[in-house]
Amino acid sequence: MKTISIKLDPSLAQWLSRRAEKMNRTTSDLVREALEHQRTAKARPNCHDLMQHLCGSIHGPGDLSTNPKHLEGFGK
Repeated sequence: MKTISIKLDPSLAQWLSRRAEKMNRTTSDLVREALEHQRTAKARPNCHDLMQHLCGSIHGPGDLSTNPKHLEGFGK
């Protein structure tokens, strides 16, 4: 197994040590498990992923935000 070193702020290191002790496991084991979970977990969809089926479904001028004639009176 390959060994790596990481730097943790004192509060995170203390939390990890307490957690490992409470679970009767090593800190290395907890870090390995967290990394493995992160690697294998499916990514949570973002807003665009959830709404992708709606992209392009609204009809209107394509230059709505860049054409000054569409912005006349905006904010008044």
